[in-house]
Amino acid sequence: MSERTAKVTRNTRETQITVGIDLDGQGNLTCDTGVPFLEHMLDQVARHGLIDLDIDAQGDLQIDDHHTVEDIGITLGQALDEAVGDKRGIYRYGHAYVPLDEALSRVVIDFSGRPGLVMNAEFTSAAIGRFDTQLFQEFFQGLANHARITLHIDNLKGSNAHHQAETIFKAFGRALRVAIDNDPRMTGQMPSTKGSL
Repeated sequence: MSERTAKVTRNTRETQITVGIDLDGQGNLTCDTGVPFLEHMLDQVARHGLIDLDIDAQGDLQIDDHHTVEDIGITLGQALDEAVGDKRGIYRYGHAYVPLDEALSRVVIDFSGRPGLVMNAEFTSAAIGRFDTQLFQEFFQGLANHARITLHIDNLKGSNAHHQAETIFKAFGRALRVAIDNDPRMTGQMPSTKGSL
């Protein structure tokens, strides 16, 4: 496979975001978003997905975190879609269960070319520090739409909202790692009976 990297910039009246991604990285994150808890979660994605992420975001945080979080999801999705290319030779599907103490989450990904998110997560707190837990749905919706993936997220157990969120992001990273990995038996082949994704 060719080098699987991308750099995408998204500029709107609300946010200015640049995302760099290397799908064959070492799990490193360089991040400046002004949203500390999201940065903590993105670190989980990079580390457990074994991808390198470089994210710089300036947003209208004086209003709230909504636009910044959603637009980071959108831009990360665009970068992921560009970096994975035509999907020849990848596993395409990935899933992971991740526990953290009392919490357990499952994430399933399909690089289907058909955007879709099903997310079942009832957070036990409306906020984690100052982070609004409703924004997790916005982040993953933007990411799924623009990465053109089908994404199922289920928080199966959990009483601590921080643990719930962390298991979701770790499981997402791990499932992503599996889905984008090179399948030695599929080298050069499209993982679809249709011949394209």
